[in-house]
Amino acid sequence: MDQNLLLVLTIFVIVSALALLIQAGTLIGLFVVARQLQAKVSELMPQIHSIVGTTKRTVENVEKHVDKIAGTTGSIMDITRQQLLKVDELVSDATTRAKVQMERAEMVLDDAMTRTQDTVSLVHRGVMAPVRQVHGIFSGLRTALSHLGRGGRPTVDHATSDEEMFI
Repeated sequence: MDQNLLLVLTIFVIVSALALLIQAGTLIGLFVVARQLQAKVSELMPQIHSIVGTTKRTVENVEKHVDKIAGTTGSIMDITRQQLLKVDELVSDATTRAKVQMERAEMVLDDAMTRTQDTVSLVHRGVMAPVRQVHGIFSGLRTALSHLGRGGRPTVDHATSDEEMFI
């Protein structure tokens, strides 16, 4: 069994050695690729530096403009707020005045309606009362003339009916 064990150990050592050789080859390949990549990046570094410089200048200019815009926007907001307050005061004043005018118009209309009613009552009393009085006088005259025009004494039937009305 010692030989079997020795054979297994030998195979294991050979496999381990092969794995180490493969790993070493892979590391050497990675080193070569890293060197090539470093060479390409080194070629691009001046361009990258110029892009970074341009980007910094652009950001500085943008910051200046943003500061100006922020200041202008703040001023515009303040002016707008003041103007809105003035408009609000104007609308409130106009609303109050409109309410007062509506109340005045209502009072004038009520007064006109009251005066119209008073005038109609006055005309009614001034015209209708004399008309009733004249009508009453004419009714009395007509009754008197009718009574006088009948002549003489009332008949028995008429006297009886008059008495029955009183009873």
